[in-house]
Amino acid sequence: MNVILGVGGGIAAYKAAELARLLGEQGARVQVVMTRAAREFVKPLTFAALTGRKVITDLFPRHESDGALDSAIEHISVAQENDALVVAPATADLLAKFAAGIADDFLTTLYLAFTGPVVLAPAMNSNMWRHPATQANLERLRARGHTIVGPDEGELACGMTGPGRLAEPARIAGAVMSVSAPRRDLEGETVLVTAGPTEEPIDPVRFLSNRSSGKMGYALARRALDRGARVILVSGPVHVPPPEGAELVRVCTAAEMREAVMERLEEATVIIKAAAVADYHVPVVPEQKMKKTMTRLSLELEPTPDILAEVGRKKGDRLLIGFAAETENLVAEARRKLRSKNCDMVVANLVGPGGAGFGSDENEVTLVLRTGETIQVPKASKLEIADAILDQVLPLRLALHAAQ
Repeated sequence: MNVILGVGGGIAAYKAAELARLLGEQGARVQVVMTRAAREFVKPLTFAALTGRKVITDLFPRHESDGALDSAIEHISVAQENDALVVAPATADLLAKFAAGIADDFLTTLYLAFTGPVVLAPAMNSNMWRHPATQANLERLRARGHTIVGPDEGELACGMTGPGRLAEPARIAGAVMSVSAPRRDLEGETVLVTAGPTEEPIDPVRFLSNRSSGKMGYALARRALDRGARVILVSGPVHVPPPEGAELVRVCTAAEMREAVMERLEEATVIIKAAAVADYHVPVVPEQKMKKTMTRLSLELEPTPDILAEVGRKKGDRLLIGFAAETENLVAEARRKLRSKNCDMVVANLVGPGGAGFGSDENEVTLVLRTGETIQVPKASKLEIADAILDQVLPLRLALHAAQ
């Protein structure tokens, strides 16, 4: 396997040397490309010694002897010869250039010419990480199917404490190896994923909803596509770009989501109910906006359709995976839901203070399986969590068939 390691200009550039070593230990042939700023932190000789290869530093290199230019199209040949591109650290500047398609040095020009899987490991100051421009660039890059690893939280070189530390090199190397040898273990499966919240109107301008961002469901759709499945994505209102290749069905209310799921149920072999469906709705919505007064307002609410339970009754030999966002008694509540909804697996995570999930790019979950197993998945990106969930599809199917 041939891997390009792009090194950006940040204090975390020294950790890229360890990443190069780890990739080499796993059998990868590593070609390092350094930005001009990266060379202020680590010398190219360090990477040349670790990889045994010339480090690329300039788009238009010259022979020292006569000043003649080397090949001006080296970025094309390097792009064609390698299987994966990993950038660590991926600075805010590099993320912005990749997102906008700006090509002003070897690494950014190579990025536009490269057609294989891309892994980006951001590292920067916490305020730079949180800036809306950086977050918008990350969403654009995720929509292209790129894998984002980290950043971690902790003390930064600038003295701040917060998100922005480069993820551990071993974790980045694991992501590179995963995308470089993609599994096609879901070929022949049709995966129906629900994602995001629902919005239940109170009047023409107000609604009841929840904090779901849709990121987990969209990550599941992305990874199922990567692994060869046909994907039907039934999505509530979110601000996440849909993965290319998914059959997207947009809905708003719980009733609309139920209708869409039931309409496509016969096509599915795996149903993953990752949506956070509202539990209640207003049965009669007024046609006019309610005016604010100083008196208290009471709403009469009725339960929304229990889509997961209905699918559980009708699923036949399909696999059904539900989600449980809990504030306490995580595993016990997941087991109760597994039984009452006739699921084959429930993905449970704690929310609220001390929990993860809603709105975050990372999560930590517990997988509760019909077979009796309980699998703890430690904190990781939602794409990594999605892979951990999908890893159980084939073993569950084999176990259930063996039990019949």
